[in-house]
Amino acid sequence: MNNQIILASSSQTRQDLMNRLKIKYDIVVPNIDESPQGDSHADHLAKRLAFEKAQFVAKQYPDAIVIGSDQVAWREGAPDIFIGKPLCAEKAIKQLQANSDKIVYFSTALSVQHHATGFEQTLVEHYKVKFRKLTLPEIERYIEIEQPLHCAGSFKCESLGISLFEEMIGQDQTTLMGMPMIQLCKILRSLDLKVP
Repeated sequence: MNNQIILASSSQTRQDLMNRLKIKYDIVVPNIDESPQGDSHADHLAKRLAFEKAQFVAKQYPDAIVIGSDQVAWREGAPDIFIGKPLCAEKAIKQLQANSDKIVYFSTALSVQHHATGFEQTLVEHYKVKFRKLTLPEIERYIEIEQPLHCAGSFKCESLGISLFEEMIGQDQTTLMGMPMIQLCKILRSLDLKVP
């Protein structure tokens, strides 16, 4: 298969993950409403958004293989209360205080679509992290250094955010970073793409 590959995302982290594969791809930012619309579980919201992102771009580029992904974070026992991007330091402080000494789950969805052949596969992978007990000065120092204001849960696990954790539990660390790459590679190979 000799198709164009498109990442339907504006996320720099997802671009960095795609770059690991050493394959040529383009970026088209999907214009969709990412707010919850009656979604009762983080899995449902992440899956719907990943599907809609890929679908939005695939309709414009039916011959392309389009990759959409989305991630929703939630605290143990509350899969219907979503942890979003803080967007400001005050909210990031509150999020990390709420996460302190708690387990936070990440529902990360992936949708790969190729409209020309009718191919569509959408799935959700899970990852969880146990935060250590965090002090306010630690939280403030972390936010000042890392500026994780556009990250769900207010941290970057691939960077200094690792210092906030007691434990990380999951099959594929890229799931925590925002796109499950083991599953993506498997899907791309099923479409006759060479990875590696």
